[in-house]
Amino acid sequence: MSHPSVVSNAPAASLDLAMIGNCAISALVDATAHVVWCCMPRFDSTPVFDALLQSANGVPESGAMAMEIEGMVRSEQSYDHGTAILRTRMWDAQGQCVEVVDFAPRFVTRDRVFRPAQLVRRIRPLSGRPRIRVTVRPHGGWGAEQPQVTRGSHHVRFVMPEITLRLNTSVPITYLLDGTWFALDREMSLFLGPDETMAGAIDDTAREFEDQTSLMWRHWTHRLALPLDYQDAVIRAAITLKLCQYEETGAIVAAMTTSLPEAPDSGRNWDYRFCWLRDAFFVVRALNGLSEVGTMEKYLGWLANVLHKEAGSGHVQPLYGIGLERELAESFVPQAQGYRGMGPVRIGNQAHEHFQHDTYGNIILAAAQSFHDHRLFHRGDASDFAALETMGEQAWRLHDQPDAGIWELRTRARIHTSSSLMCWAACDRLAHIAHRVALPGRAAFWRDRADVIRSKILQFAWSEKRNAYAESFGGSELDASVLLMGEVGFVPPNDPRFISTVEAMEKTLCDGPFMRRYEAADDFGRPETTFNICSFWRVDALARIGRRDEARAAFEALLARRNPLGILSEDMNPDTGELWGNFPQTYSMVGIIHGALRLSAPWDSVV
Repeated sequence: MSHPSVVSNAPAASLDLAMIGNCAISALVDATAHVVWCCMPRFDSTPVFDALLQSANGVPESGAMAMEIEGMVRSEQSYDHGTAILRTRMWDAQGQCVEVVDFAPRFVTRDRVFRPAQLVRRIRPLSGRPRIRVTVRPHGGWGAEQPQVTRGSHHVRFVMPEITLRLNTSVPITYLLDGTWFALDREMSLFLGPDETMAGAIDDTAREFEDQTSLMWRHWTHRLALPLDYQDAVIRAAITLKLCQYEETGAIVAAMTTSLPEAPDSGRNWDYRFCWLRDAFFVVRALNGLSEVGTMEKYLGWLANVLHKEAGSGHVQPLYGIGLERELAESFVPQAQGYRGMGPVRIGNQAHEHFQHDTYGNIILAAAQSFHDHRLFHRGDASDFAALETMGEQAWRLHDQPDAGIWELRTRARIHTSSSLMCWAACDRLAHIAHRVALPGRAAFWRDRADVIRSKILQFAWSEKRNAYAESFGGSELDASVLLMGEVGFVPPNDPRFISTVEAMEKTLCDGPFMRRYEAADDFGRPETTFNICSFWRVDALARIGRRDEARAAFEALLARRNPLGILSEDMNPDTGELWGNFPQTYSMVGIIHGALRLSAPWDSVV
């Protein structure tokens, strides 16, 4: 595929992006304070800023919110510690500096969490009177619709087919609409969100919202049970994961973007703005590891609604919309060029039609802690157990049947080892839960079923040819997802077959510390990039089998490949370290937390 030559001075698109959000909306901000991606009023809505996916000739002004300093020579960007508040500072050649603070309001007022579909931007001069230019250029229909713009005394309305936005601002509106350079001699603020009037003074309200939002995030971070080592990496990963929960319903999206390619010109462009039950389980597990159980409780409320919705059929899809939508029909957006011009851009995901049998295990694993944790507002009881047994029946029925597998292969079905493994985990955890709710007969029933599945996996997934557990029953190809045998407790750490599986995968799937998903070609050929969560699974496996020094070295190599804000996407070029794939990828951020918890020295070693 050829791409248009760059004919503008616009910067090339990259994934050196920060995410701001409030568990209702989110936005991605580049290193020079351009908001290049934002969907409103939900994570899966049509974007109001989509410059990231219109970037064949660099990141355009149309589809972005920008604040530029004339003659910029450098910029710095960081989060306020323990928060989702982003600070970008830019300097000109004279040493004059402007600071941009970006966040989405999130705080408690009137006994409820206030989290509007709103972005707040504060601009202030830190030195001198730098000349700046402020532009806000949303559009509808993926660039097909320019908004109808109306102005008031202190606001601008952008009327688009999908949404009407109001910008309340203390920036001179004439300068903003015309894109005029002007000298910044005082603090200025912008609120972009619902078409509602604002009660208070604009700059005062911006300051108050920032203070209240900072306080709420710092209280949230304050309660995390952190490991001794890698604390800053874990805090940023935890906040990023929390931002991926749509709190109104409890759903957790796999990523905030669609159609960021897994590798250049690969066509592997997918929409990840939905809730995969598999990914959500791993998010819940990671945050539970930090004693942050609120995310799990909200997610289990959403999951209960999914199970009620499917009570008649028993079949549960691998993913749903954040509002419980079943139908996520996949379509193309012809007017969107794609990231760096690398289309196609997709809306929806065909995987909602798939049969992925690990789903039932992921449901039960996500809910298991609610039966054992005495802190929770709603602890699992016998009626909850009965509902989960329905999922266990599905796991039992399907544990040795072909499916699309964890990697959602579109043209091939096999009895995938990782799917059967999660069916085993479903039965195993039901046995533990039955014991907890004092149903010894059911505990024995599910233990027997778990033992049957375990025997089949040990017999049929083992490949004498490869001296490893293979990706499917009777197969001989290797797949990184088999490493989950260690994480879900299927094999003990010293199991010689597990150790030889790790060694076989290192020879076949690894580029240094970075690991690919599988070795076989799929619908799009052989994978070109490494898959970040697989690299973290290897870290976990190395630590479990006693190779802790190698695990730590691999983990720190992965941390070094995070972007400047401490965030990872789905995929990586192992040679250059460049990030690819949807962003931020919850799976990858989960790996940071799991790795830190696995490898950290204990607190009592220093205190």
